[in-house]
Amino acid sequence: MTRGIIYMLIATFTFAWMNLMAKYLQDFHPLQVVFFRAFGTFIFIFPYMIYKKITIVGKHVFWLSFRGILSFVSLALFFKVVQDIPLGSAVALRYTAPIFSVILAFFFLKEHVKFWQWMSLLVALAGAFIMKGVDFRIDKISFILIMLSSLLVGGVFVIIRYLGSKEHYLTIINYFMVFSIIGSLFFIGHWRMPVGQEWLWISLIGVLGLIGQLFLTQSFQLAEASAVAPIKYMELVYALLFGFVLFDETYSLWPIIGMLLVVLGMVLNILIKRRQQ
Repeated sequence: MTRGIIYMLIATFTFAWMNLMAKYLQDFHPLQVVFFRAFGTFIFIFPYMIYKKITIVGKHVFWLSFRGILSFVSLALFFKVVQDIPLGSAVALRYTAPIFSVILAFFFLKEHVKFWQWMSLLVALAGAFIMKGVDFRIDKISFILIMLSSLLVGGVFVIIRYLGSKEHYLTIINYFMVFSIIGSLFFIGHWRMPVGQEWLWISLIGVLGLIGQLFLTQSFQLAEASAVAPIKYMELVYALLFGFVLFDETYSLWPIIGMLLVVLGMVLNILIKRRQQ
């Protein structure tokens, strides 16, 4: 259990740095950042899969491909919004994804949702709209895009839950990387060549994403999801600190309340599900 918690802390810290890199590279087209994020992971995962004889294609090609497309579009939207609004706000708003995963699972997987689960999700959603209403740095387009990104992540959660143990987790991740690489190349005309230290930062984003993914997976394998999932919200704390120190991003009371409601709603949802089990 302790090791699982430590791994989750490492994963959240790594993902926070990845998000920071996406913010720092705001002079690049967001799809160029997506490409390096995906390629930096792909070059490590793909050879390992071949070495370990892990299936590349998988058995459920349609759902694996659909998951890859949803993840690619969601990540592209997230990186776009990260470049346009405060880092902490973008991360907090994307944490509304479990709201959509519960709703989609209710309709498509026929999962039973208790009354108090719905209430916890409403708390999180209220927090998101409070943030939009009081923080004028979050423009309407960015708010729509980040909520769409969250909706797509919710869809990804449901597909992964549906696939369950039917596919190797690296096969699922690899589809995400391949579709992100191919999709990003359609926007190559908007890219620019990195200069000097930019090569380091744009390369790091892929490596950090890979490290975060591996530690996240290990964390869920070593400890109960209900024990480690709430720690994932440490990523928001890191985002707020990075935004404040590096980008001079500050928040008044009400946006902070909105963020806390988002986190509170999601943590309550996890605890309620744990109690049901």
